[in-house]
Amino acid sequence: MTAVMQGVRVLEVAEHTFVPAASALLADWGAEVIKIEHVERGDAMRALGSTGVATISSDVHVLLEHSNRGKRSLGLDLTSPEGLDVLYRLAAQSDVFLTNKLPGVRAKLKIDLEEIRAHNPQIIYVRGTGQGERGPDANKGSYDSLAFWSRAGLAVGVMQPEYGHVPVPPGPAFGDSFGAMTIAGGIMGALFHRERTGETTVVDVSLLGTGMWAMGAAFALSMQLKMPWKPPPVEAVRANPLVMNYLTKDGAWIALCCLQAARYWPPLCDVIGRPDLATDPRFADHASLTANSGAAIEILTEAFVGRTLDEWRLLLADFVGQWTVVQDTLQAVDDPQTTANGYIQDCRTANGAPFRLVAAPVQFGEQPAPVQRAPQFNEHGDDILTALGLDWDTVIDLKLRGIVA
Repeated sequence: MTAVMQGVRVLEVAEHTFVPAASALLADWGAEVIKIEHVERGDAMRALGSTGVATISSDVHVLLEHSNRGKRSLGLDLTSPEGLDVLYRLAAQSDVFLTNKLPGVRAKLKIDLEEIRAHNPQIIYVRGTGQGERGPDANKGSYDSLAFWSRAGLAVGVMQPEYGHVPVPPGPAFGDSFGAMTIAGGIMGALFHRERTGETTVVDVSLLGTGMWAMGAAFALSMQLKMPWKPPPVEAVRANPLVMNYLTKDGAWIALCCLQAARYWPPLCDVIGRPDLATDPRFADHASLTANSGAAIEILTEAFVGRTLDEWRLLLADFVGQWTVVQDTLQAVDDPQTTANGYIQDCRTANGAPFRLVAAPVQFGEQPAPVQRAPQFNEHGDDILTALGLDWDTVIDLKLRGIVA
């Protein structure tokens, strides 16, 4: 893997997942990330015991690992002048300052743009927020289930009337991880711009803005048609029978997404053992296939439910159209494509406990980025402080006064 971020130092003052996961990606790609944690409790994520759906193992805190892999940790009291001085000295040696603190908190802690830039005019200043840096809710905190999922239209976009409830995100930190990718890309763009022009900039990414971008095509259609985006009713007949999910005999689902229905209908008829349907007048061309979509769907539904998933895997292996198996997370882990491309990486905690994480989604040099473990709280504190030029007596004094962990 080409470590494209090697030589870049990121200074992070952030907690939870949304913003920390961004610097975790940069660490995967070679950046040095110094994570500033609360001097007593550390990142609040360290104490999270449950997602609300699943209990987090006490052996390996995989959610902490997901968003903090490859970093160095320093516990620091930013409310003290001495702690703030340490932060400023680190900022003076960093390329990027990354935070998810709200505007009011940043001002109180004296870590806003002006304070950080006063110690390093060339630093890229990055803010991750819930609803954006401006507007009436700029100072209100949020989570991805709120700003990304509920407020940006994703929940309504998958909400069927027959559910009788608002669907929850499909997994923990779902919007956070999308937002983290967006922040990481923004940082890399800002660094490239600085390299080319010498000009530094501010990078702003919000969960709301990221969610709206994820729904960008739906927003474009909604604004054009002047109607909110909602999924079609379950009972609605699709115009294209080859863009459907079909149940197999053993309860699995196969997803077809053949947008050119007339092109792929004849070879699919061969796959299901009904070549006669290719010349059936009801399905002879795109117009007739669309007009008789309901009949085609009934035929395909009956065909697919007549065989098991393993049987369909063999029958569809050489099918020229686009299809896949609808998989759960563990099935995706064992997918041959996952293995071939290194999308899951092995890792071990500081205590040697094994665990696995999803690799960074961008690969450089035709290799997946190796995943390193997250730091223990303040694991690198002494090394970071002495590298700043603080002598050991000064470090001990800061420890005794509770300024550093």
